[in-house]
Amino acid sequence: MPTDPLFRPISDVTALLIDIEFDGRPLKVPGQGSMAAVLLAAGVTRFRSTPVSGAPRAPFCMMGVCFECLLEIDGVANRQACLVTVHAGMKIRSQEGARHAA
Repeated sequence: MPTDPLFRPISDVTALLIDIEFDGRPLKVPGQGSMAAVLLAAGVTRFRSTPVSGAPRAPFCMMGVCFECLLEIDGVANRQACLVTVHAGMKIRSQEGARHAA
């Protein structure tokens, strides 16, 4: 769920905002960078929940090592948001532990 942004851009990127959808809600995000970075900048702090306990998870390493930023991006589950470049029109969903548990 969007909250107060944890990260702020160094320069003004308002002219570069694009529209994406996160969990069915429209978001305006910077049109450059990784999906994880722009979602964090937009105030999203929960990307998924764990399959066992349902604990909320969010990006940690931001370089594809930890797998804490897994999202469903454009219908493909288990994408590492830190390794995906954002573009206009993307549809992103958080992953719920029970829904995505094997």
